[in-house]
Amino acid sequence: MKVIGVYSVKGGVGKSTTAVNLAWEAAKDHRVLLWDLDPQAAATYLLEVKPKLKGGAESLVGGKGKPKTSKAVRKTAFDRLDVLPGDESYRDLEVALDAAKHSNRRLEKVLGPLSSDYDVVILDCPPGSSLLAQAVIRASDLVVLPVVPSPLSARSLQQVRDVISAEPKPPKILGFLSMADRRKTAHRNAIAYFPATEPEMTDIVIPATVVVERMGSERSPLGVLAPRSVAAQESSRLWAAAWDAVSPRRRKGKK
Repeated sequence: MKVIGVYSVKGGVGKSTTAVNLAWEAAKDHRVLLWDLDPQAAATYLLEVKPKLKGGAESLVGGKGKPKTSKAVRKTAFDRLDVLPGDESYRDLEVALDAAKHSNRRLEKVLGPLSSDYDVVILDCPPGSSLLAQAVIRASDLVVLPVVPSPLSARSLQQVRDVISAEPKPPKILGFLSMADRRKTAHRNAIAYFPATEPEMTDIVIPATVVVERMGSERSPLGVLAPRSVAAQESSRLWAAAWDAVSPRRRKGKK
């Protein structure tokens, strides 16, 4: 089972839409669980799952003994794609983690019983540098990082580097530009600059477009809503890059 965390120290960068689109793309070929760790439960909403977790977040991460994770999982309308829903109880998740034994490894323990049920887990992490972010990073094989092209983009990237590099076994970072508007000079410059100078950044660009905004009103992934759109095609490229990063394909001729 491969675990991919979608994370940024900044909010409002398209993190939840990224998590949903990655999960939908992954579910074409794999059994996928999206765990919505954000109290706003945007990913849960977008996939039309009821934002209610029996016993709250503490029942998953703060309880004693083996976590009963499978009972909290909900089906979606899409084959091979399930959701561990978020709700308002996740606002107290930091407290529950802080009280739990081996808190920075708690998410790994919660996911452990599901290793035979899923091939891919997508973690939608709320923004910021926190105990929860640390737990997400430790549980992840890869961190997917949305970066909005702005004067503070480079600083945001470095902040994420600093958080991840502090881990004993830091996961890889896969960055891409989100909410990009090619009509703006600063955005065009960022599109040219980042892939050429920052090793973690790909040339994948998710544009700022009404199609992405419609995900909220129509509650549907881009691949269903507008499969021919640039945003959907770039989301497909992002998943391909993420899967290559966590499960590199064997070279031809190599056993």
